Amino acid sequence: MTTRIENAIDWPMFMSRHDMLWTTRPISWDEGAFLGNGMLGAMIYSEEHRDKRNVLRFVLGRSDITASRPGEQAFPVRVPIGELALELEGWIYQPYEMRLELWNAELRAIIPTTKGEVRIRAFVHALAPVLVLELDADEGERDAKLKWYAYPEVDPILKNADGINLNQYIPETTVQHLESGEVSIGVQEYGCGEGCTTAWLTRGPDQTEQAPGSRHRQICILTVMNGMDDSVRDQAVRELRAVPNSASGWEAWIHAHRRWWHHYYPESFISIPDTQLESFYWIQMYKLASATRADSFPIDNQGPWLTSTPWPGLWFNMNVQMSYSPIYTANRLHLGMSLIRSLQGQQNQLIRNVPEAYRADSAGVGRSSSYDLDSPVTDEVGNLTWVMHNCWRHYRYAMDDQMLRSLVYPLLRRSIGLYLHLLEEGQDGHLHLPPTVSPEYGSFKQVKTADSHYDLALLRWGCETLIRMADQLGVHDPLHGRWREVLERLVPFPVDSSGYMIGEGQRMEFGHRHFSHLLAAFPLHIVGDTEEEKALILRSLRHWIGLEGDLRGFSFTGAASISAKLGLGDEALAYLRSLMHLIKPNTMYKEAGPVIETPLAGAESIHDMLLQSRRERIYVFPAVPKEWPESVFHHLRTEGGFLVSAVREEGRTAWIHICSLAGEPCRIVTDMSTSAEDGLFIDIGGISRKCPIQADGTIDLALKPGEEAYIYRARWSGSTRFHISPVPAEKGKCNLFGSRKPWRLYGIPH
Repeated sequence: MTTRIENAIDWPMFMSRHDMLWTTRPISWDEGAFLGNGMLGAMIYSEEHRDKRNVLRFVLGRSDITASRPGEQAFPVRVPIGELALELEGWIYQPYEMRLELWNAELRAIIPTTKGEVRIRAFVHALAPVLVLELDADEGERDAKLKWYAYPEVDPILKNADGINLNQYIPETTVQHLESGEVSIGVQEYGCGEGCTTAWLTRGPDQTEQAPGSRHRQICILTVMNGMDDSVRDQAVRELRAVPNSASGWEAWIHAHRRWWHHYYPESFISIPDTQLESFYWIQMYKLASATRADSFPIDNQGPWLTSTPWPGLWFNMNVQMSYSPIYTANRLHLGMSLIRSLQGQQNQLIRNVPEAYRADSAGVGRSSSYDLDSPVTDEVGNLTWVMHNCWRHYRYAMDDQMLRSLVYPLLRRSIGLYLHLLEEGQDGHLHLPPTVSPEYGSFKQVKTADSHYDLALLRWGCETLIRMADQLGVHDPLHGRWREVLERLVPFPVDSSGYMIGEGQRMEFGHRHFSHLLAAFPLHIVGDTEEEKALILRSLRHWIGLEGDLRGFSFTGAASISAKLGLGDEALAYLRSLMHLIKPNTMYKEAGPVIETPLAGAESIHDMLLQSRRERIYVFPAVPKEWPESVFHHLRTEGGFLVSAVREEGRTAWIHICSLAGEPCRIVTDMSTSAEDGLFIDIGGISRKCPIQADGTIDLALKPGEEAYIYRARWSGSTRFHISPVPAEKGKCNLFGSRKPWRLYGIPH
C-alpha cells in the first residue's frame, strides 16, 4: 500500500491557544511581553508608581553590547541600553487587553486610559535589527508620545522598580543626542572606545489632514547598534531608511517578517493533553528563536532581555549547555549554529585559557566569560568538554561529517588533553584526578573533591567519543591507545549508600541545586543500560531531590529528564509541575537574576518524555505519564539524522513514521513490540509486510538516505492516511501565561 501522513494542523489556530494574554497590565520584567530576533530584543511592561502609571515601557536589549570592567580577570559584561517609553496623557486603566501573537511574533494591545484609548502593535523584525511600534490613539490620547531614554536618563523610579543588583557593573556613561534628517540618534559612550548607538524615526500622516475627532496614528521605527563611531551611526540610519515607506512596500516587509516565523514553527510539532505544559513548550520555541539565530551570538544567561542581574554574560558550568539542549530534538539545528560558530571562531582563545605548558595539545574554558570566551581554567576543568557534548549532539542529529572533522573532533581532543595532563596513578593502580570543583556543590564554601563525578564522567565520555570519532573518520591518532588506557584504568565513580557521590570521600551532605554529580546519567548517558545501574541512578535521584535545601528550577528539569531516562513518566511530570511553580507569568525564570536556561531545559524534559535517542537506539514514547493517554509529535529529530513522527491513542502507540536523512543504522524501541497480538506491520516504499521484531523487542530498520518507513498496528491495514492533528485543549487552560493572576475562575458563567 502507499502510505502518507495527513497533516491537519491549522497552525494559526493551534498557536493562538498558546498566545500570552494580559487582562491586567504587566508591571515588571517577570510579567512583561518579550520580542526579539536573536540579537535585538524588547521587554514590554509598566509600573505601579503613581507618577509613572501613564507609561508603557519598551526596555531594550541587544546581545552584543558589552562594557569592559576594571581588573585583569574581569571580562566585558552585558550592560543596559535604555528604553522606548510610550507616555500617555492619562493613567493606564482597565480593562487592559494585550496579546503576544506567537504565530506572527507580534504584540497587540488595547490600552484604555483615564483620558482615552490607545491601540498598539509592536514587533522586532525577524530579518532586520529594527523594532516597530505602531500607535493608534483616539482624541483623548492624541498627544500620547513616544520618547527614547538612554539608560542614564531613565527615571530613578523605574530603575528602582527593576531592582538594583549591587554585584552588577554599570559603566559611567555619557550620552549625546544628534539628528540626521528625520532620524534621531542617541549615542552612549562607556569609555575604552566602547558604547552603543540608538536611532529612531517616527512616521505618521500629516496632522493637518486629520479631521477633529479622528484617530491619531504614528509609527516609530528604532534600531540599536553596537559601537558609536560615524560608521555605526551611518549604518543605523541606513537600517531605518531601508524600511519601506509606501503602503505596498510596508506590507511586503511585514510579510517577510511573518514568513520567517511561519516557516520556523512547523519545523517540528508536539501536542500533549496537558495544555499548560503544551503552552509552556511552544513559548520556549518562540523564546529560542527570539534569543539566538545561526549568525548571532551564543545564548547568554538571559538572551536579549537584560535586566538587573549578577550574571550578565556566558556561564559554562551548565547554563550555556542547557540553553541549547532543546534545539536538537526540536529539529531546529540552525539555532545551534550560533554556539558552533562561536567555538569555531574562538579556538585560539580556548587554547590560551589553559596554562601555557599545556597549550600544545589542550584547551578549556572557565566558569564565565564574554563572547570572546576569554576565561582561564581554574578549578572547573570540564566545562569545555560539556560544551563539546552539545557539539557532539549537534553532529549526531545533523550527521555533518565536515563539522565533525573540522571542529568537534579536534576541539574535544584538546579538552580531553587537559584532563590527560592532570591524571595521576594511585596506589590502587587506578588513574585518579586531583581535587576540583563539582559545579554548584557548596559553591560558597568552594568545596573541592578528588575524583569528582563531574570530571570523571566527562573524561570517560570524552575518551569513548574520541575513539568512536577516530574510527569513523579513519584517523590513526597517536592518542588512541592513551584514551583506551584511560577507559580501562580510570577509577570508578565514587558511590555510597545514597548513590553517586560528589567525589572521593565526599557524599552529598546538604542540598545541591546542580546535577553535576549525576552527569554520567544525564545528559551524558554513559550509565543506565543495566538494571543495576538504573537502580543506582534512581537511588541517587531520590536522595538528591530529597535534600530540598538548595533546589532551584533547573534541579527539577534535570530530575525530570533523569526520570524520563528511567521510563518514569509520572515522576517526570511531577517534577515539571514543580517547575511551573517557579516559572514567572511570562515563562521567564529568575533567581538573583534571570537565567534563561531553566525554562528552555524544561522544553528538553518534555522531549525526553516523548522521544529519546542514544547509542543507535530511538525510544518512542519512552516516559509518557498515565495522564497523557493521547500524545502526538511530528518531525522531531534524533541521533543518526532521523525525523520521527508518532501518535499515541488510548495509552498505546498507534503508529510511527521515520524518515532517514543520512542512511544511518536505525533501531526502534517502542511499546508496539509488546502487542504483537494486534498485528504489527511496516511499510517501506509502499510495500507493506509484517514487522520483524528482534528478540530484545526492538525493531531494526535499514533505510537509505531519504527513505521512509511506517510502523503501524493492524487497524491501519489498508489505510492510506496517517493523521497528525493537535490533542484537544483542556477546557479553561488555554492562554494561561501572561498576566499575573493568582485566581483562576472555573465553571463561572460569563
